[in-house]
Amino acid sequence: MNKTQKITVIGREITITNVGSEKYISITDMLKAKDGDFFISDWLRNRNTVEFLGIWESVYNPTFNYGEFAIIKSQSGLNNYKISVKEWVKKTNAIGLKAATGRYGGTYAHADIAFEFGMWISAEFKIYLVKEFQRLKADENDRLKLNWNLQRTLAKVNYHILTDAIKENLIPKELSKKEASIVYATEADLLNMALFGKTASDWRNENPKLEGNIRDFATLEQLVVMTNLESLNAVLIAHGLPSPDRLLQLNKIAIKQLKILLYHSSLEKLKD
Repeated sequence: MNKTQKITVIGREITITNVGSEKYISITDMLKAKDGDFFISDWLRNRNTVEFLGIWESVYNPTFNYGEFAIIKSQSGLNNYKISVKEWVKKTNAIGLKAATGRYGGTYAHADIAFEFGMWISAEFKIYLVKEFQRLKADENDRLKLNWNLQRTLAKVNYHILTDAIKENLIPKELSKKEASIVYATEADLLNMALFGKTASDWRNENPKLEGNIRDFATLEQLVVMTNLESLNAVLIAHGLPSPDRLLQLNKIAIKQLKILLYHSSLEKLKD
């Protein structure tokens, strides 16, 4: 058996364990709540019990042995007939009941079957069993949800720590008046300097093995800002602003817009 948990039903401590992704409840523990001397084999010999188990296995167990089940069903309810859990499992290849040994030994039943067993003990016991089981599942789901959200948040934080380091390199440096006073051959290179901090020729010298130009390798954010800079540059030209002054203004605008696009969007995603 895997890791166990405990619930308390009408003063009785009941062990629950996971078998794969399913929960199995100790009906050995549950039996202690029934008045008088009874055994699990007494419940298992009951014809209604056998019919219920057969239907459950037919739904969830593709390897259920229907031939052996038919024999057991035909004998169930007879005064001289008894069958143990181990015999039931061995003969029918059942998966709904399991006999365990060791520290947490005893007979365990899938939760569906354990609820049915609870009714055999008493209606009151079944109601409280279901209630406590549901509470346990709800607590588990809350913990899983909290853990998932924590892992998701940490993953996002780590992702943004990594990507923010990359994004820092996308923000162009603020140009000085001396740098802005250099005459660039084309308006295209003036915009390249404002956004990328380098001319097309500078980029080609730095990347001799890459095909294309500096704008072919721009990020989506950089391309959005470049479109804005082209429109703003046309307005500044119309106002007769000399190229050094235009370059300084466009460079400041590029820095501001890229920061908004890169960092504001990151924060919004982190809140999702």
